[in-house]
Amino acid sequence: MKVFIQSIYGQLLLTAYIAWRGYPAVPHRRSWRIPYLLFFILEVSIFLFGYFFRNDLPDSIMLPLMMLCNTWYIASLYLTIGLLVLEVLRLSDRFFHWFPIYIIRYKMAVARVLFVLFIVGDVLLMVHAYRTVMNPVVRHVYLTLPKGSSTRDSLRIAMMSDLHIGEVIRKPLVQKQVALCNAEHPDIVVLVGDIMDYESRWAENAHIEDDLRSLQAPLGTYIVNGNHEYRANIHAKRHWLRKAGTLLMDSVVSPDSTFLLIGRDDFTNPRRKPLHDLILGKDTTLPTIVLDHQPWSFAEMRMLGIDLGLHGHTHNGQLWPYPLVMKFIYECPYGYYRRGPTQHYISSGVGCAGPPYRVGTLSEIVILHVKFE
Repeated sequence: MKVFIQSIYGQLLLTAYIAWRGYPAVPHRRSWRIPYLLFFILEVSIFLFGYFFRNDLPDSIMLPLMMLCNTWYIASLYLTIGLLVLEVLRLSDRFFHWFPIYIIRYKMAVARVLFVLFIVGDVLLMVHAYRTVMNPVVRHVYLTLPKGSSTRDSLRIAMMSDLHIGEVIRKPLVQKQVALCNAEHPDIVVLVGDIMDYESRWAENAHIEDDLRSLQAPLGTYIVNGNHEYRANIHAKRHWLRKAGTLLMDSVVSPDSTFLLIGRDDFTNPRRKPLHDLILGKDTTLPTIVLDHQPWSFAEMRMLGIDLGLHGHTHNGQLWPYPLVMKFIYECPYGYYRRGPTQHYISSGVGCAGPPYRVGTLSEIVILHVKFE
């Protein structure tokens, strides 16, 4: 819902730009141009109807409306990128005159071919982006941690972050994610924040806690808060999460006394405890693993000699070209990362925020094969 509301300016500006730039390629007949313009008028009208009456419409109307408008919004982003590339090429030809003569001679025919190619390409891209979210991959990561005083030789961790259960990520997809996770026979499952998207009622009404409780791991399922757990229904979300697994909020556990598992509250909470307070008095000769949704505290973890940090939050940008932007925001926005004594894995998440599309990124379940030496 929040993405739907925030996209108002993009919906209006991108729709107007696409309508304006595509209009010259439409055949000069009313039977073509009137339907063309009506498409954009209808899309904007549907969006504004949902925007202004979002608090009054029932879910049976609001959900399809959101899906339709958010799908167009994502599609319009890539149509706009393509049109801007064409604009740059067209302007460059004014200075360098590098277009072949047939493009200039058959300008209208070329414009119409590009018009069709853009539409077909955008549709195929959206289909692929949707399938990427609905079919998460299982990524295997192999790493070695210091054994210390542990009696354990190895540990298989199933990691899922950013499920974003809500209007878009519903029970069938969560069931698929759970089945993929169970097929890997992990020793322990960790859910690293943003389990819900915004409201808790979607998870509660569908009893998705039953599905998460069916995660099979002898050492259990452990959960930490993400920033979305602090958006609306905070107490209801915590109550629900405790039914789905063991919620760690600035807590330290040792599931079988062979390693420490530290679950930090989310960075959103200004009163979350410092990491050094959490490990004070704990047996730090054991391998130490930290679950921290947002990947901001790398320096703190290195300073305290943490062995492994597991994070989510970034979605690796979710939609290209945002993965490029993430590299300027985070020390490491995605994947395996090591600096000093501490290793990290930052997941792109198994769900998505907002509309169910990923371009240039993957929905992933991470299986960490940890060897203690």
